[in-house]
Amino acid sequence: MEPSPTDVLSLLAPELLAATATADGQRLGSNAAWDAILGRGHLWEGLTPEDRRFASEYLAEAGAGSMVTHQVFLVARRDEELPAPVLLNFIPVHLPDADIGACPVVITGEVLQEPKRWAMDQTKRRRMEMLGQMAMGIAHDFNNLLTSILGHVELMTDARDEASFEGQLLTIRRAALDGAALVRKIQRYIRHENKQRFEQIDLAGLVDEVASLTRPYWYNEPRRQGIAIQLDKKLAPVPPILGVESELREVFVNLILNAVQAMPQGGTLTLSTSSDTLGVIAEVEDSGIGMPAATRQRIFEPLFTTKGENGTGMGLPVSYGIVREHDGTIEVQSEPGKGTRFLLRFPIGALAESPLPAEAESTSLTEIEEPEPPPVASDRTERYLLLVVDDEPMVRNVTAKLLRLRGHAVEEASGGVEALNKLADHPFDLIVTDLGMPGMSGSELAYRIRQHHPHLCIILLTGHTDAEDQSKHVDVVVRKPFQIDALDATIHRLLGE
Repeated sequence: MEPSPTDVLSLLAPELLAATATADGQRLGSNAAWDAILGRGHLWEGLTPEDRRFASEYLAEAGAGSMVTHQVFLVARRDEELPAPVLLNFIPVHLPDADIGACPVVITGEVLQEPKRWAMDQTKRRRMEMLGQMAMGIAHDFNNLLTSILGHVELMTDARDEASFEGQLLTIRRAALDGAALVRKIQRYIRHENKQRFEQIDLAGLVDEVASLTRPYWYNEPRRQGIAIQLDKKLAPVPPILGVESELREVFVNLILNAVQAMPQGGTLTLSTSSDTLGVIAEVEDSGIGMPAATRQRIFEPLFTTKGENGTGMGLPVSYGIVREHDGTIEVQSEPGKGTRFLLRFPIGALAESPLPAEAESTSLTEIEEPEPPPVASDRTERYLLLVVDDEPMVRNVTAKLLRLRGHAVEEASGGVEALNKLADHPFDLIVTDLGMPGMSGSELAYRIRQHHPHLCIILLTGHTDAEDQSKHVDVVVRKPFQIDALDATIHRLLGE
C-alpha cells in the first residue's frame, strides 16, 4: 500500500514546514510543523489577507508547472511578541496523468528565526532613538512651562491687589499640572510594562495620551523647520476594549510618527475613535504624500521599508502583530498625493458595561488666559519699544507683561509674518523672538529682519538645547526659563545704556 501524503510528510525534519495541495488551494496533507505555524484549517489561515492572495497566486503558478521559490510571508502568533517571517517554496509535481495547469504542488518552508531576533533588536534600537528625540522636544516644553511659572512668580511679587495675585497663582498651578501630566506620560512610555494579562482599556483616552506624548514630533520639531502640522482630534467616547496598554500605546506612537514623516511640507494629522455593533474603531489619518498600491500592499512585511538606511522595516509589522494579538484588524487606505488612513478595529471588552469617556487633560499651554497686571513703576530711566514674537500665547503674554513691568512699551506677534508686518509700521528698538514657530522659524525671521534692518537688535529666547546652531543672525541667545532681571539687563546692554 502506498503511503499517504501525510505519512510522507511526517518523515521530514521536524523544523521544516511542508504541505501538499492542489493548484486551487485544496489541502492534501501537511506536517506537524506546518500545522503549528500556519494552522490546520484553511491552507493559508495563518497569513494576512494580502499574503493569502499572493500565496494563492504562487500556488496557481506552481500548479501550472512553474517553480516559485524564496517567498517571504508574515505569520502572527499569539505566543510570540513579534509576527514570524516564513520563507516558502512552491514546487510543482509533474505527474503523467495530471491535467494541464493542474499539477499538485509541494510547499516547503522555514521560519526565519535569525531575522526575527534581529528585528527585535532593531525595534529596541528604534525605540531608544524615539525616546532620545522625544526627550529633546520634552525639554523644550518644560522650559516653556518653567518660563511661565517663574514669570508669574515675579508678577506675583509686584501684584497690587488680591485678584491679580490669585490670577497669577492659578496660572502657576495650571502650568505645574501640565508638567506633572507630561512626566506621568513619559514614565508610562519608558516603563513599557509587559503585562501578562489583558485589562480594560479606554481606547479614546489612550489615543489622546499618545497624541500628547508625541507632541514633540508633530508640533515642536516641525515648527523648528518652519513647518506646521495641525492636529484634529475626534475622540468620541467608546466602550472599553481588553488589551495590554503599553503594547497598544506602541502601535499608536508608531502610526503617528509615520504620519508625521509622510507630511514633509506640513498638513493635518487626524485621530478619531468611534464604535459600532462590530466593535471599537480607531483611525490615524494624514494629509501627506500617500503611497502607491505596490507599496501599500507590502507595508506590513517584515524588513520592508521606504526610508532607506533610516528605516528598519519593522515598525508596521510589529504594530500589525500587536493588533492581531488583541484579536483586532488593521487596514490601510492610501493613494499618491491623497494621504494615508489606518483603520484599526478591536472587539468590545468582554467585561464592558458602559462607555468610558476620555480622561480630561490639564489645561494646555495655549488655553490659559492670564489677567493683565497693573502698571508698576521702575527705577530705570531709559524705556524702549520692544516686539515679542512667540507662537505660544502663554509664554508670549507673560514675557510681554514682565517687560511692561520694567517700563518698556511692548507689542506682541504670534509668528514671523505678523512680526514683519508690525515691523513695517513701528520703529522697534529690539526684537525678542522664539526659535521654533510654524510658517517661519525664529532664525528665518532674524535673517529677514537683517536684510532691511541690519542694526536692529534681536534676542533669541528659546528652550531648545541646540539653539546656537541657528543663531547666526541674532545678537544674543537667552535660555528659557529666564529671569526678567537678566533679560532686562541684556536689553539695556544691547541698546547701549
